Amino acid sequence: MDVIYGLLPGMLLLGIVGVIVFIWAVKSGQYDDLDGAAHSVLDDNDELKKITEHKDR
Repeated sequence: MDVIYGLLPGMLLLGIVGVIVFIWAVKSGQYDDLDGAAHSVLDDNDELKKITEHKDR
């Protein structure tokens, strides 16, 4: 039972820190472009191909 008195404040502190970090991430724009990275993989980037071909030589 004594362990609960230590765990409850710890859980509350970690929960509050998690909420603060989430709010900071939203305000700093971390979730603005969720599809950009997924679509960038499919983009045909000719300049990237030139760089990788130049490294192979």
